[in-house]
Amino acid sequence: MQSKKTSIIEILTSTAIGFIVSLILVNLVLPLYNFDVKLGQSVGITIIFTIASIVRGYGVRRLFNWLHCKEYIQGVR
Repeated sequence: MQSKKTSIIEILTSTAIGFIVSLILVNLVLPLYNFDVKLGQSVGITIIFTIASIVRGYGVRRLFNWLHCKEYIQGVR
């Protein structure tokens, strides 16, 4: 079973990589759609999506961990 601490470390590591990729993509893709995006704006957009990603990723990880534990407990009985 994965601990809560390990779950958050995994999600934060994955999200840090995603942050960098997203920041690059925001600066490449939005101008293609005629959005004039300044660096500060793209960082702000990326931060919002990063926070959402952390919450989503952690929640999904904990849900699956809970379901796994529930199956294990039912299997032991």
